[in-house]
Amino acid sequence: MYEVMIVEDDPMVAMINKQYVTENKHFHVSCVCRDGDRALKMLRENTVHLVILDVYMPKTNGLELLRKIREINLPVSVIMVTAANDSAAIEEAMRLGVVDYLIKPFSSARFQRALETFLNRQDAFHDLSSFSQQHIDAIMNRSSSGTSEQLPKGIQDQTLETIKCFLEHSPDTDFTSEEIADKVGLSRVTVRRYVNFLLEKGVIVGNMNYETGGRPCMLYRLNKSVLPTGELDP
Repeated sequence: MYEVMIVEDDPMVAMINKQYVTENKHFHVSCVCRDGDRALKMLRENTVHLVILDVYMPKTNGLELLRKIREINLPVSVIMVTAANDSAAIEEAMRLGVVDYLIKPFSSARFQRALETFLNRQDAFHDLSSFSQQHIDAIMNRSSSGTSEQLPKGIQDQTLETIKCFLEHSPDTDFTSEEIADKVGLSRVTVRRYVNFLLEKGVIVGNMNYETGGRPCMLYRLNKSVLPTGELDP
């Protein structure tokens, strides 16, 4: 489980952000700070994996805190949550390596997409000891459309398309979920979730392979009878 710090001076917004975080079973809110100085002190003294960070706060603002986090090389990821929508603030946040940048007001679904982006990257870093260009591209890919809002929770359209495109390039080949994960540069846990979704939609078919000489495994391939890419309304 990943430990999360919320840095927000508005108690109501902090409460909403905490509620959104706790909707995802992979995260636990370890602390809520109302200013950047307090947050930096807590980050130095506690294990935190992800910070939900506002820009406008008393004392040290969000961008100043983010600079300090990078300067002292704290191993923590940041999702910026703010009403600041000017290009300078967004550009600096991106340059400082935020996972995502959410402009208030935002939906719970959009917040969950930001958390999923963090999870996908962490899964990849955990599962892979070395990276090819394909792995890097898969990690860096981000959805540019709104279709993720229409998919079930935990399913993002960009990741879905990555897996589908891989299978479409080898329509006559069977793959285990582990082989798919290794080829597309995603974690095995993530790929299993998407494979199950594609099975439910009939986009792929699965067959049990008993000829492994050990424990049987499931093999997947594209279902050639399905409609072209895009016919995946949940």
